[in-house]
Amino acid sequence: MESNYNEQKRLDLAKKRVKRIKGFYSHTLVYIVINLMIVVINVQDLEPGESYFQYKNFFTLFFWGIGLTVHGLSVFLPDFILGQNWEEKKIKEIMERDKKHWN
Repeated sequence: MESNYNEQKRLDLAKKRVKRIKGFYSHTLVYIVINLMIVVINVQDLEPGESYFQYKNFFTLFFWGIGLTVHGLSVFLPDFILGQNWEEKKIKEIMERDKKHWN
């Protein structure tokens, strides 16, 4: 019985991880598509002889890129900041604290 429980728990964690990775890939795709659209619009709005390399043309790309980077780090490097199995340890800690509180 314990083996089935552990196997189910591992499966649930794997599904959760795949969902987070899929979310990051979707975010990346939307980032690329929207920023390409912005580039096309900005190029079409340029005056003759005007340079594309202006601050306003990179504002969205830069700040959204920071958000995308943070999203990627949270998906692919969660153990780097919080340590391995942090979530599981924290859940056990809270359950123990609550158990003492309620008894």
